[in-house]
Amino acid sequence: MDLISQNHNNKNPNTSLLTQTPSSSSPPSSSRYENQKRRDWNTFCQYIRNHRPPLSLVSCSGAHVLDFLRYLDQFGKTKVHHQNCAFFGLPNPPAPCPCPLRQAWGSLDALIGRLRAAYEENGGAPETSPFGSRSVRIFLREVRDFQARSRGVSYEKKRKRNNKQITQSQPQSQQQQGPSVMANYHQGATR
Repeated sequence: MDLISQNHNNKNPNTSLLTQTPSSSSPPSSSRYENQKRRDWNTFCQYIRNHRPPLSLVSCSGAHVLDFLRYLDQFGKTKVHHQNCAFFGLPNPPAPCPCPLRQAWGSLDALIGRLRAAYEENGGAPETSPFGSRSVRIFLREVRDFQARSRGVSYEKKRKRNNKQITQSQPQSQQQQGPSVMANYHQGATR
């Protein structure tokens, strides 16, 4: 799929990092993944066009991607319990509670993967992708960990057991990184 050749009449420079259509373009793919990637890319481009002040793709940073993810939270369908909720940590709560609905970690992780791919397809270098920034990776890790505790489910990968002793320790860099990018997430605040 080549979004640039499909949108050659699009006058908005915010949707592409390239200024010219490539000479050899392949026919658009109609797979579910490609269609979803195109929809996600168009949604993100619309979000930055409507941002105040308006942004270009080149000026987007990890902070703008985090704002986009927080914006998407309002459309989530996954119940994420607060730490003071009686159902915190229960996988199947017996009754309703006022805790917010949010985007599930798996959905956010898949979304970022598709946006990273779309960014590169539209001329962005992987090294400069705001979708692969450190702040986005840390945010996704913290969302995963908090939702796992909140919902009483584990997102941990299965590890092969060796005859050697297996230790589970958090990386020291995570313990020393300072204020969490999840500060607004726990309070139910969305922008």
